Amino acid sequence: MNELRLFSAKPYEVRTFDRAAAELGMSLTYLEPRLDRSTVELAAGAPAVSVFVNDDVSAPVIEALAAGGTRCVALRCAGFNNVDLEAAAAHGITVVRVPAYSPNAVAEHTLALILGLNRHIHRAYNRVRDGNFALDGLVGFDLAGKTAGVVGTGRIGLIVARLLWHLRCRVLAVDPFQDDHLLALGVEYVDLPTLLAESDLITLNCPLTPETHHLVDADAIGAMKPGVMIVNTGRGALIDTSAVIDGLKSGQIGSLALDVYEEEAALFFEDRSDEIIDDDQFARLLTFPNVLITAHQAFLTHEALAAIASTTVDNVITVLGGAVSPNQVAR
Repeated sequence: MNELRLFSAKPYEVRTFDRAAAELGMSLTYLEPRLDRSTVELAAGAPAVSVFVNDDVSAPVIEALAAGGTRCVALRCAGFNNVDLEAAAAHGITVVRVPAYSPNAVAEHTLALILGLNRHIHRAYNRVRDGNFALDGLVGFDLAGKTAGVVGTGRIGLIVARLLWHLRCRVLAVDPFQDDHLLALGVEYVDLPTLLAESDLITLNCPLTPETHHLVDADAIGAMKPGVMIVNTGRGALIDTSAVIDGLKSGQIGSLALDVYEEEAALFFEDRSDEIIDDDQFARLLTFPNVLITAHQAFLTHEALAAIASTTVDNVITVLGGAVSPNQVAR
């Protein structure tokens, strides 16, 4: 029977993976630790391993996986910026991913962050629980009539743009490939400087590449409208955290919502409530009343988990059976 070992496995994944494995005839081993140089020995003897967004699949880890007999690395996510694809190819390891587990899940969470941040839902919730029913400091703005900038109109950004259009925003978009449906709605594809200069809110839904690393830096923030709202459900390193903190302090950034964070690997997906958070930048972000942070949960719906499990297991069975998966990641 085919065997798959899942690193960074969480309890909420087990039911859907057990169901998918039973249907497709695969043996699963759940491993709580993240994959990195210190844990890669746990993969020894497994023909396939599965990893998530913060696992380390760098060249040394790839080399150790190959030495242990691993032939397939299956990502339980769409992004693959944490994988050294050249090293994988050199060692004969096939990398597969889940390109579209539930675009709706991430897009809807993006909208939830926009609405929650704008109407100060997180602050209002805490106030009411403390018996404070004052409305001072909770004034938001109508989204209707505002200009929303969507950076990246792939499967997720496409839905985000449509949702914002339905809220009667003027929607600007940046993407190398223009979507005919969005064009028909009236979404305007523009260059990045135009989007930065004209948008009241900007949502990042693009992949992390060398070209998009720190896409939102000091220069980009300086080119934005004063008081702009920035929302990031893409990848943490799309944003230069230091520059964003400076923008919040100066008021150039009016509000910020994050579901991802540049240094999240040391924080997210674990209960750290009894620990002292020694990331000074993250701690600083938490001090701003106009910042809303969730811990990389945009993907977390029943539908998305089921799609991730079934696609991951099917990818592995396809590769181990000697066929080419349609979800294979090339160099």
